[in-house]
Amino acid sequence: MSPATIGLLGIAGLFLLLALRTPVAFAMLFVGFFGLWGLEGLRTAGAVLVTESYSSVTAESLVVIPMFILLGNISSAAGFSRGLYDAAYAWVGRFRGGLASASVLGCAAFSAVSGSSVATAVTLGKVALPEMRRLGYADSLATGAIAAGGTLGFLIPPSTGFVLYAILTEQSIGRLFMAGILPGLLLVVLFIAVVWFVAWRDPAAGPAGEALSLRQKIAHLGQAGPLLAVIVLSIGGIYVGAFTPVEASGIGAALVILLALIKRQLSMDSFRKALLDTLKTTAMLYMIVIGANVLNPFFAVTHIPTILGEGLQSLGLGPYGSLIVIILAYVVMGMFMDGLAMLVVSIPIVFPIILQHGFDPIWFGVVAVIVIEMGMITPPVGLNVFVVRGVAGDVPLSTIFRGVFPFLLAMIVALLLIIAFPDIALVLPNSMFD
Repeated sequence: MSPATIGLLGIAGLFLLLALRTPVAFAMLFVGFFGLWGLEGLRTAGAVLVTESYSSVTAESLVVIPMFILLGNISSAAGFSRGLYDAAYAWVGRFRGGLASASVLGCAAFSAVSGSSVATAVTLGKVALPEMRRLGYADSLATGAIAAGGTLGFLIPPSTGFVLYAILTEQSIGRLFMAGILPGLLLVVLFIAVVWFVAWRDPAAGPAGEALSLRQKIAHLGQAGPLLAVIVLSIGGIYVGAFTPVEASGIGAALVILLALIKRQLSMDSFRKALLDTLKTTAMLYMIVIGANVLNPFFAVTHIPTILGEGLQSLGLGPYGSLIVIILAYVVMGMFMDGLAMLVVSIPIVFPIILQHGFDPIWFGVVAVIVIEMGMITPPVGLNVFVVRGVAGDVPLSTIFRGVFPFLLAMIVALLLIIAFPDIALVLPNSMFD
């Protein structure tokens, strides 16, 4: 049996294990280890398992994962997310669909703290959904705005998706963080445009809220100011070169803990729970990195990426035709797979093809993350939809999927703009590092 055949069987086995709900980390470990055993022998497979496990967990760049996760967990436990939402509502709440627009802005701000789409959707969902339902918002608009806004956690730095992409492709975490800022802001603008359009077509779906005075607006902004300052300091510090992403993560986490203690908004039980949640999430992500680093050598030995690249070239589609095929494959996978699973399983296969066609790897990281974001709100899996369903309680899944559809169109528009104008993603990292 040829290495390529074994590689294809390995890919089929990987998807079978994922379909059987095997944790993605262990599915990759299983396929990578036993695939290498079959091709190179037990000694090589064992050596790869040991060396990759050690090098993965001792990599300094991975420190950003627990630190930024801790930052988000502490912010949530201390109730800072409520302040972000209130500040956003104070400024845009008086417009039609203002609460939904505030939810999108709150999601964007909390994304810059948590780096997680699920955490963003859960946290803002608990804060915003009761308020929108109290004011008579349509369930579809209310839940759709939260589900779509939550996906920003996968794009706006510090994004866990970018960290994993950087590790899998050996790219700069700092450059990827900078590359996600303008596309993230573009998506925020498009999401708010969707909210306003829906509220314009059906004013009853998103009634205007109370108009606040300038003094009240400034007061709400002041309450959210300390956390916003931490966000600006962490991300802005990376941009100006004051410190590395690893240093920024540690500084941000320390400042949020200090802020919570000063404001006396963090009990010992809440702090302990935030630490435990951070440890659980970090362990899961570290295992995914280990699994991916064991699977990658198996794919390299089977030459699957090279074969697929040559196959795409033989079709004569050209660089952008091949890119469209890859994006469509992502869209299909996104209907059935979790975003992180998609990323770690697909990147070792498609990344060599991207380089072969001359695309910028930082730019493609943004494209891949946006397409994976789309998968978070598309049926039948749509992880963020199920998360919001759990928060919303009695709202049917069909209503939430109907609500996210216009936001999905906005994501397609953003994706097309970034493909047509790559500088949207590249201008910040290029100005920072060149």
